[in-house]
Amino acid sequence: MKIAVFPGSFDPITKGHVDLVKRAIPLFDKIIVAIGVNSQKSYLFDLEQRVEWLEKVFANYPTVEVSYFEKLTARYCNSVGARYILRGLRNASDFDYEKTISQLNNIIGDGIETVFLIAQPGFSHISSTIVREIIKGEGDASPFLPEEIDL
Repeated sequence: MKIAVFPGSFDPITKGHVDLVKRAIPLFDKIIVAIGVNSQKSYLFDLEQRVEWLEKVFANYPTVEVSYFEKLTARYCNSVGARYILRGLRNASDFDYEKTISQLNNIIGDGIETVFLIAQPGFSHISSTIVREIIKGEGDASPFLPEEIDL
């Protein structure tokens, strides 16, 4: 069984994230959208809220599961039998960063492969960081969020 983990903070999940998962569904038997929890990081939305949103967004996709983890991503992948990590690339900066992380995950995870999908042009400008700033500034973030998320 081909299992992929799509790790992230999903603080909040964006339309770009959703598009990436939907495009990856035909490639894998199962995709685990997994929130990485880092105790050193502060989040705008708590873990329970983010899990609830992910479960709503992917409720109609039987091969997509939602979870969270506190370990290294590669260790988490090993614990759930995933041999693939799914990542999206919006630009060259993402590639440079993700390339290094993928190489480390391959070593730590005993051969885990990272599969990169290029962001669709309509989503390449969206990031959770930018969406958080819009929300904090009391702007309208709805154009960037899945319809299941009601702020």
